Amino acid sequence: MNIHVFKHRIIKLLCYIFLVILAIVCIGPVYMLLVNATRSTREILSSFSVVPGTSLDDNWRAIQASGADLILGLRNSIIISVSVTVLTVYFSLLTAYALSVYNIKIKKIFFGFILVMVLVPGQLYIIGFFQHMNTLNLLNTFWPLIIPAIASPGTVFFMKQYLDGVLVLELIEAARIDGASEFAIFNSIALPLAAPGAFTFGIFSFVGSWNAFIGPLFILGSDVNMHTLPLVIRRIQAGGYIPDMGAIYLSMAITLLPIIIVYLLFSRFIVSGLSLGSVKE
Repeated sequence: MNIHVFKHRIIKLLCYIFLVILAIVCIGPVYMLLVNATRSTREILSSFSVVPGTSLDDNWRAIQASGADLILGLRNSIIISVSVTVLTVYFSLLTAYALSVYNIKIKKIFFGFILVMVLVPGQLYIIGFFQHMNTLNLLNTFWPLIIPAIASPGTVFFMKQYLDGVLVLELIEAARIDGASEFAIFNSIALPLAAPGAFTFGIFSFVGSWNAFIGPLFILGSDVNMHTLPLVIRRIQAGGYIPDMGAIYLSMAITLLPIIIVYLLFSRFIVSGLSLGSVKE
């Protein structure tokens, strides 16, 4: 056997082994979460198992008996996450479109400001944001968690880079010559061209909003009926409802399932969106 062919096969084998290990590391915790959701507290604390148990019904009944309203938390999370995703993607793409197409004198200054805002952690201004929302009497409402999604510096930055790679300026100029308005050009030309990237960052926005904890804790903390799923899970874990480990794992699995469904439906756009945005036409 040729030595070069042998080396190639060894390298290929090592790559496959590495990818299998990486897949196990990534999928393993999720699988164990689903397995423990079907086991009782005694089984979880006494032994480790990769085989699903038979206590799924008991765990669900324990959640219902505890008073933990997962359905209400699911509804609240869906309302906030879907609204945040739509607003973030559309308005971030609209801002990125303006930065890519229009020759504004302060465009570089504005884009630099966006870069600075990307580097600022959200936890730094959460206290001031809470006080401001309290002044406006908007605490215990969804609006403080939804409306700020219109301004998402991180999404604007990445969508700007993406549009620079896929946007065809000749099409925009042709549409202007035909008399199309700027919003019509954006909605009919720029938005379809940026669809893969929009889906990609839409998934990221949805997951980030779905898993958000600090913001909802400050804004919705005093109204149980407004709590999202992460807040409901926190109360269960803290013993506010039940100390049942099986029920806790089941509630966490219910929280995870919508994310898995969204990812399975739109995962193909992640690779296509990122790859298209990395190539300059």
